[in-house]
Amino acid sequence: MAKILVIDDEEQIRFLLIRMLTRDGHEVFVAQDGLEGVKIFYELQPDLVITDIVMPNKDGIELIADFKSSNPNQPIIAMSGGRRLFSAASDHIETEITGVKTLLQKPFTLQQLRESVELALS
Repeated sequence: MAKILVIDDEEQIRFLLIRMLTRDGHEVFVAQDGLEGVKIFYELQPDLVITDIVMPNKDGIELIADFKSSNPNQPIIAMSGGRRLFSAASDHIETEITGVKTLLQKPFTLQQLRESVELALS
């Protein structure tokens, strides 16, 4: 299966994604903020990145732009919580950054995650 990098500052979200994705056979690596995510991204060269939008040190929008500048074909799934944050993040991603495969609204279901991962890796 795929090497997936999960970047999120919420421990519960990281734990949930590790459990869901490893259960589906993926190799999962995690970062707790944007700076750690950048370091792991360039060391690992993952098949897929799943990143939160709102994080300390370096937010998801900055990460996505960074990853896309070095690898325009990098599959990325962005996540955001809260209806207002989700709407703002969705608008920003659609207008500012191309290539994000999916924007998942927290909380999401296992089925939504699986569909997003399948789409991103296809």
